[in-house]
Amino acid sequence: MLFYETRREPQLHQIDTDTTRLETELWSVVRDAAEKQPTPPMALVVSGMNDALNARAYTQAAWWNRIPVAAWILMASIAVFCNLLIGYGAHRTGVLLFFVLPLALSISFFLISDIDSPRGGVIRVLPKNLVSLSESLRAQ
Repeated sequence: MLFYETRREPQLHQIDTDTTRLETELWSVVRDAAEKQPTPPMALVVSGMNDALNARAYTQAAWWNRIPVAAWILMASIAVFCNLLIGYGAHRTGVLLFFVLPLALSISFFLISDIDSPRGGVIRVLPKNLVSLSESLRAQ
């Protein structure tokens, strides 16, 4: 959960180090148990542990994969040409229309860029599934 809530780089490095150490310890315990007792239920335990370790890698990959520069260029060019078309047809439209499209484009670009930067943005998404899991483990 700290991985999702932390914004500072030194803390992220420490969290990554601790997580890697913990994953190594968990995997060695599961591996040793599976070697001692190779049964179908133990195979499910190994599979579950593998899925948990893969989930971290998938999360990290999702944080690294950002909106490509070409997509930003495409969105910016669409915005510019839409505004040019509004300006070209200005003699037929009211003054309010001059503010609607640029405002809508600005807000949409802001939201897209904010979602694309999970640690530095205004929108904060809490890992509710992990919080719920943590609370259920504490209750036991």
